[in-house]
Amino acid sequence: MNTSVPRHRDLTLDLARVVCVLVVVFVHLLLVSVGRNPDGTPFIINPVSGQRWFAPATWIAEIMPMFFVVGGFAARVGWESAQRRGETASTFVRTRLRRLALPALPLFIVLTVALIIVSAIGVEPGLAGAIAVPVGSVLWFLAAYALAQALAPWMIRWHEHNPWLALVVLFAGAFFVDVVRLVVGIQGLGLGRIPAEGYGIGDELFGLPNVAFVWLFAQQIGFCLRDGWFSRVRWWNLVLIVAGFACLGLLVILGEYSASMLTNQWPPTLPLAVLAVIQAALLTLLHRPLTAIMGTKPAQAIVFFLGSRLMSVYLWHVPAIVLLTGIQLLWLPMPDPGTGAWWLTRPLFVVAVVVIVWAISSVTRRWESPQPILSPRWPSAAVTTIAVAVFIVQSLAISSYGLDLPLAILGLACTAAAVILTGGSHADDGSSATASPAEEVPPPPR
Repeated sequence: MNTSVPRHRDLTLDLARVVCVLVVVFVHLLLVSVGRNPDGTPFIINPVSGQRWFAPATWIAEIMPMFFVVGGFAARVGWESAQRRGETASTFVRTRLRRLALPALPLFIVLTVALIIVSAIGVEPGLAGAIAVPVGSVLWFLAAYALAQALAPWMIRWHEHNPWLALVVLFAGAFFVDVVRLVVGIQGLGLGRIPAEGYGIGDELFGLPNVAFVWLFAQQIGFCLRDGWFSRVRWWNLVLIVAGFACLGLLVILGEYSASMLTNQWPPTLPLAVLAVIQAALLTLLHRPLTAIMGTKPAQAIVFFLGSRLMSVYLWHVPAIVLLTGIQLLWLPMPDPGTGAWWLTRPLFVVAVVVIVWAISSVTRRWESPQPILSPRWPSAAVTTIAVAVFIVQSLAISSYGLDLPLAILGLACTAAAVILTGGSHADDGSSATASPAEEVPPPPR
């Protein structure tokens, strides 16, 4: 594999993205396990969420804010490059939306066909839902990241004119949405009271505005990282990390937030905005040792290999886990969930998931590697806006209500529409727009 890279590329961002996805895979392997009752019937259980250590561990394992921080860093660099090439904001947004919609299209095709088959053969709805809902639960990322990328040119402009105002407004907006959601949960309004572990399902829709406020705040932190805010006085990063975790503690103790950051992930809540600051500071604090790691050829080879298929790993890892679970039920011995033997199987399952996703991505990779669109079919900004809207709506619907056949069909239709609306004539030389979002990212200012 050719691991040569531009001299000024910051490989620590590639490493951060790959590590984040692998952590997501590992966490999802912890959350669901299968076993057999004494009579031989199978059961599905979450063996870790009730453990005392689990909620504190999520303060480290909840790494989704890092995606949006790194995405903000890369979007700023990408927008600067686009402006030098004379691209419009519509072209910039269209290109990034296509990089999300194309890899998602084969997934929606498979999910729709699978749910049609499940419905046709009469699988018990409860069992079908137990499988389909986790598969759809990760698709919130498509809506959130598409929104952040679509608004990037304007959010960058806001950051350039008044960065502190942007941060304060977005943070305050996230706080306000959480307050409204809390009031709705307490007063009921027919939606039920917030459970002890945090917000409930009934008031979930009131938290949807935070898909914008929280993740756009994390994106702004990425802009700040690009500007060198975190690297000007390095020891301040340690202060930010300590103060950030103290703030998380206060939010959990004094607010109505779950101690589990995974519970705070959907819809996103204020603690994830705090985590974005913590993780940006941590990435800066560890920049030198991470750079040393990425100076080695083996690390580059692994990161570039996984990085070239990162969307496939994210989108297909839950179906891969479902497949492994089915194989385990049919043919493999199953240690009791939560036992020492079960824990020893988790790293092996991560490797197995990556292998399955690699096999899938060998077929789907061309969707993850779209060729540049030289002549858009519909180049207008209005069409780009419609493409973004339909792509976001289906992902929000699936994340809010759970995946089922009607929503799978909706997801397929909307994703196909986004692909068609952003399409056009390809480059003739076979060149690809596949590169990682951090492809041309220079190192942070020293």
